[in-house]
Amino acid sequence: MRLPIYQIDAFAPRVFGGNPAAIVPLDSWLPDSVMQSIAAENNLAETAFFVPEGEDYALRWFTPAVEVDLCGHATLASAHLIFSRMTPGRGQVRFTTRSGPLTVTRQGEMLALELPARPPEPCSSPPGLEAAFGRAPKEVMAARDYLLVYESEADIRALNPDMARIATLDRFAAIVTAPGTDCDFVSRFFAPGQGVPEDPVTGSAHCTLIPYWSKRLGKSRLSARQLSARGGELMCEDRGARVVVAGRAVLYLEGSIFI
Repeated sequence: MRLPIYQIDAFAPRVFGGNPAAIVPLDSWLPDSVMQSIAAENNLAETAFFVPEGEDYALRWFTPAVEVDLCGHATLASAHLIFSRMTPGRGQVRFTTRSGPLTVTRQGEMLALELPARPPEPCSSPPGLEAAFGRAPKEVMAARDYLLVYESEADIRALNPDMARIATLDRFAAIVTAPGTDCDFVSRFFAPGQGVPEDPVTGSAHCTLIPYWSKRLGKSRLSARQLSARGGELMCEDRGARVVVAGRAVLYLEGSIFI
């Protein structure tokens, strides 16, 4: 069997930045074990698979280790492929997913992705959290992921987390965040237990980051930067039950899978 595959850098204006995602468009679903094996072979944070569903698409995401319920950057990358190669005149695409319907809209050179909001709630610090990050945060909150709030961007850059300890925490992942020096907030994201030690740019983390910073700063439109080695920039909006993350995407690679 021969399958098309594309690698797209999401939340980046040019290649070698943002978060790379592999995209495999399908006519019908492959067995779950085959899709998981393809994702493991790709060894990227996410591989997305989508199947036409009328005018929409059903979309699924796999890390090298597990299928996940939500992935922002691979959704943005999938939309970029549809807009640029499959239906170039289209202005919006809708995906059906485990997290409900997700829409991506063209906004000039930007792609705006609407996601469900996951506002964090204050929580007690779980055992091992401070040891995992090497310094105590100012505040600990949680939604799907732990949210650790620090004083400054310099604190976020200086963190050298212990991935083995983070993998033992009782949440999907851990987000660290602080005010930015030239943007509203910065963050990093760690999910070693899900096969993603540090994610370059994480759309789903902003389901929690946007409600937190919107409330703290008293504004609905925000600029954000993820401080991974590759880095990424996002324009964000708080819409209450939904949030929007917007960025650019660029095709890096296209080819074929033979299985």
